[in-house]
Amino acid sequence: MTLHREGKGTIIVSLLVLTLLSAISHFFLGRYSVLVTLPLLILFCLVVWFFRVPNRNISEHTDTVVAPVDGKVVMIKEVEEDEVLKTKCLQISIFMSPLNVHICRYPVTGKVSYRKYHAGKYLMAWNEKSSTENERTTIAVDTLTNQKVVFRQIAGYVARRIVMYSEVGDDAKAGHELGFIKFGSRMDVFLPIGTEVLCKIGDITTGGIDVIAKLKNA
Repeated sequence: MTLHREGKGTIIVSLLVLTLLSAISHFFLGRYSVLVTLPLLILFCLVVWFFRVPNRNISEHTDTVVAPVDGKVVMIKEVEEDEVLKTKCLQISIFMSPLNVHICRYPVTGKVSYRKYHAGKYLMAWNEKSSTENERTTIAVDTLTNQKVVFRQIAGYVARRIVMYSEVGDDAKAGHELGFIKFGSRMDVFLPIGTEVLCKIGDITTGGIDVIAKLKNA
C-alpha cells in the first residue's frame, strides 16, 4: 500500500498542525497534554488512511462494467440522462463514505469521448438531486462493444474537491485510475437499457475489482 499524490499537501499541513498544537498543549498542560495530543494523533492517522492506495490486481475487461469506486450501491433504476446520452438509460450509483478508498476508476474499456466539469451545490451525496445539482464531472467512454457509457463524479457535502485526470481522446481501461474525490462522495454510472445488472442495492463494492454489470454487443 502507498499514499495517493492528492494527499501530499493535506498530510503535510495536518502534520504541521499536529506538531504545533501538541507543542502548545505540552507548554500549557504539561503531562496532561496527552489528552489533546492523542485525539489529534488519531485524527492525523485517519487523514493518512484516507489517502491510501491499496495494491490491486486489475483484470482485462471488454464487455463487463466494473465498480468505479469503493463504496455501497445505493441506487439502481431507469432514468433520463440529459447531458450526453439524451435518452433513457440504467443508472447505478455508488456512495463513498469518508473511510472508503476515494480513487475513481474507469468502469469500462474504450475511448474517452466527452469530459465536462460543472460547478454546483454540495447536497448530501445520497440525495438524488446531487447527480444534476452538485459539483460534478461527467465523462463518456465509447466502449469496445460500440456503446457509450457515461459516468459522473459527484462531490458530496464533505467532499468539495474533484480531481480528474481523464481527457477526451484518452484510452480508458476498466479498473484503471481516472481521478480522485476528497472526503465522501458518489459515483453514478449510466448504462444502455438492456445491460445485465450483476449487483443489487446494498452491495459493498471494491473499485476496479467487482463486476457490477455486463454490456450487450451493439
